[in-house]
Amino acid sequence: MKQIAQGQDFKDLSLKNRIYIDKTEQIYNLLQNDRVFISRPRRFGKSLMLDTIGTLFEDGVGTIFEDGIAPTFKDTWIYDKWTDKKYPVLRLNFLDYTSRYNKFCELFCKSIIQFAQKLNILEHIHQNYDPIDLLFNFFSAIDEKNKLIQHNEKEKKKISIVILIDEYDSQLTANINNPKLYKQFQTTLRELYGIIKGKSCIRFLGITGVTRLKDVSIFSVGSDIKDLSYYNPTSTIIGFTRDEIRKYYIDYINLAVSLEQKIPKEQVTEEQRDTLLDHLAEKYDGYCFDDEYINKVYSTWSVNSFFSEVSSRKKVIYGDYWYQNGGIPSILAKYLEKHTIQLEHYAEDVEIGMNEFWNPTSLLKMKQEVLMCQTGYLTVHSQLLEGGSVFLGFPNNEVQRAIEKLIANNIFQKASLSMEVNKKIFSTYTPEEIVKELNRLMNSISYEEYQNINERTVQGFIHAFMIGAGQNVLTERHNALGRSDIVIEYNNRRLVLELKYAETAQEAKKKLQEAIEQIRNKRYGDELPKKEVLKIALVFNGNPSVRQFTHYNLVQ
Repeated sequence: MKQIAQGQDFKDLSLKNRIYIDKTEQIYNLLQNDRVFISRPRRFGKSLMLDTIGTLFEDGVGTIFEDGIAPTFKDTWIYDKWTDKKYPVLRLNFLDYTSRYNKFCELFCKSIIQFAQKLNILEHIHQNYDPIDLLFNFFSAIDEKNKLIQHNEKEKKKISIVILIDEYDSQLTANINNPKLYKQFQTTLRELYGIIKGKSCIRFLGITGVTRLKDVSIFSVGSDIKDLSYYNPTSTIIGFTRDEIRKYYIDYINLAVSLEQKIPKEQVTEEQRDTLLDHLAEKYDGYCFDDEYINKVYSTWSVNSFFSEVSSRKKVIYGDYWYQNGGIPSILAKYLEKHTIQLEHYAEDVEIGMNEFWNPTSLLKMKQEVLMCQTGYLTVHSQLLEGGSVFLGFPNNEVQRAIEKLIANNIFQKASLSMEVNKKIFSTYTPEEIVKELNRLMNSISYEEYQNINERTVQGFIHAFMIGAGQNVLTERHNALGRSDIVIEYNNRRLVLELKYAETAQEAKKKLQEAIEQIRNKRYGDELPKKEVLKIALVFNGNPSVRQFTHYNLVQ
């Protein structure tokens, strides 16, 4: 079996015979544009795409490796179709630069100086660490040399370059809570892109980032950069489709099924493979970067991590790999230092006006739902129609759990972390201890920030808390007769909670009886696998002077 891809170096994948899902046909189509921008969340493969483009321009398709074993793009779609010449490539990954302004300027300028040296134009540049001045001189030097070449018959090759900028917004996202420094970077980046815009010596300009911002001139009026972030023809250029996973990971799919079903790999059926892919889809699929709302992709990091775990551990684990690897994206973490995510707001798809979605002016003013979408916690659930609205929602179960962890940390902070120490805390508790713990939980909520309390939000608070604490928890658990509010599964016990909301003691007594009858009549918790079942009817008194679970009953 080929090894799972690691890193973002296309040559390394080829040389080490790692799995590469061939995106070169889409890359070929993308390169019919001279200047493009694509935004995607972190850990999706933006850098690998840019590196593949850079390798294509630097080496062409037929360069032989040092050991002589294979041309660079052998066995890819583009191998016998790419005919363009080779170009020097300026690669700028802003993640490699600091968010401190002076140091950023120094590192950026060093990159330009090194590239100028490679082009043999360094002697025509006044070297300094002012990025605006240096970049202007850099292009002026290219123009001057190209004029000399034009009038010199011995010199036939003008300077033409490719520029690839990865994570263009890194310095802006790092300073979302520092308006002064944000503004400084914003102004500098706007001027840098203003200098680049329209330069005839640029054969291709490719820019990636997490956010789409109108305040850095990339998308301003008159910009020559085509935004392909939500463009149907290139909507799967980053991310994996179901068919791609089936084709390129077939050996790993067979291994995973054989481990799950405890059968030899040779006996794995097409139906069993489809079932595994269905499970992967529930967990990792559903991201949509298509203005026509047709194509969806799986998280590349999650799929690679899943199959890597299958291979190394010899067991199937549907983990929350995307969140576990990077936790909260830095941009969102910084945003949450001064903002609150409302739990009930994301219970269903959120409707956003197209102008707010498509034209955010800056991070400092971006609508929360748009930020959540750009960082990968929400995705589009409808077509992008000019003048209309777009619906945003969770792409899959992994991301929904991630947002619940995010909300849990935001709402409860250290409260959920204390439960993380003992993930089986409720597996041995009595009903009295469980209610006491839940009241401690509800007491930790700031009711100034979360004022709209009702049955649904109480359920949401408990669910988010349990997710944040690493519990195996489900809400609205279906059985043959109905849906239970909350079910928490342990190896030795199944805990069923039926919640009601009241605002007076008299109403609480009535609601408690309703919850008891509902548990009994619907037979909540009576399912396989068979284990001890603890069924508790609970009523939360939302009166501002009470705000706790005041009535409960263990239902037999």
